[in-house]
Amino acid sequence: MLQISPKSLTLEEFLKLPETKPASEYIDGEIIQKPMPQGKHSIVQGELVPAINTVLKAPKIARAFPELRCTFGGRSTVPDVSVFVWGRIPRDEKGEIANAFSIAPDWTIEILSPDQSQTKVTKNILHCLKYETQMGWLIDPEEQTIFVYLPNQQPEVFDEPEQQIPVPSFAQEVKLTVGNLFGWLME
Repeated sequence: MLQISPKSLTLEEFLKLPETKPASEYIDGEIIQKPMPQGKHSIVQGELVPAINTVLKAPKIARAFPELRCTFGGRSTVPDVSVFVWGRIPRDEKGEIANAFSIAPDWTIEILSPDQSQTKVTKNILHCLKYETQMGWLIDPEEQTIFVYLPNQQPEVFDEPEQQIPVPSFAQEVKLTVGNLFGWLME
């Protein structure tokens, strides 16, 4: 994880900078570049977005977005997967999905990369929960463990293949077990 702090920038100044690859985030006045996703991270992210959208998009319940910049509460972060309830998806004047999302996702999902700080990622999830996010997942592909965060509750740990992974109430039709999710790494 690369931290860039040549000088203190405001959030507004940060948002005017060109995007980087991988994305940079603005957290507590610092610019922190996310690590480049590797194989396991990429597979889980690539399978998870369509798994969610297949169930929730057509009936206009919610939509999952990969690598979407979300700016709220003095931070600008890029969760690996952000899920927004349909009626909360920001729209522009033409009714199309907006480019700028200035609200917290309803469900935030982070996939830990080998070079990534679990503490930093957990702080991002907890930040989202302060701003009305209903649930956060932290997926650790190396440990084949999923930490589920809910507002004002202890995190829960899911690491047995047969365990059903909890989802937010709006996403009850999304059925995934720990074994299903980490089974994608074998395909």
